Amino acid sequence: MIRVFITEDMGLLRDALVRLLSFAPDVTVVAEYEKGEQAIADAPLHRPDVALLDVRLPDVSGFEVARRLQGPLPHCRVLFMTGYATPANLRQAAELGAYGFIAKDGPADVLTETIRKVHAGRKVFDSEVVARALHHTVSPLSPRENEILRLAGRGEPPSAIARRLSLADGTVRNHLAACATKLGARNRADALRIASENGWL
Repeated sequence: MIRVFITEDMGLLRDALVRLLSFAPDVTVVAEYEKGEQAIADAPLHRPDVALLDVRLPDVSGFEVARRLQGPLPHCRVLFMTGYATPANLRQAAELGAYGFIAKDGPADVLTETIRKVHAGRKVFDSEVVARALHHTVSPLSPRENEILRLAGRGEPPSAIARRLSLADGTVRNHLAACATKLGARNRADALRIASENGWL
């Protein structure tokens, strides 16, 4: 039996993953977590074979979870799920020795087979995810959005950025919101991280 733990912050998706894997006779979900710190603290107690990790979590990243579990779970193989296929994410997964990197929006029947392959020691990097990452090399931000996000990254509040650039406060806030949307970020801090990791600032 392949013992799997799941870390995914979206409740509906997490429940769907657990339900999907329950139909596999050779796979059992031994634990599920909403946050990375929960997984880091509790996952070693369950002796999992495969860690199914979302790249982005509300507290620490899936990469941080994988990194911090390498000591207590040296034989657990990591399979990352992502909706954000960027070169930086792909590189981090490879550097951590991940066995898999797949898209969240892929076919449901692929997941169980991917878990089996990862458990058997095979590397599974979804070709579409890799292709998306390779094409995700140009910043989606406009020059103005880039400038505003860069200033925000220096700690300047929207009101100060507005004064510096002779813009309305609301315009600056709208630009920052657009940055988060275009980068698929949860918030401004996440947008800064994504843009920095990809060398866009």
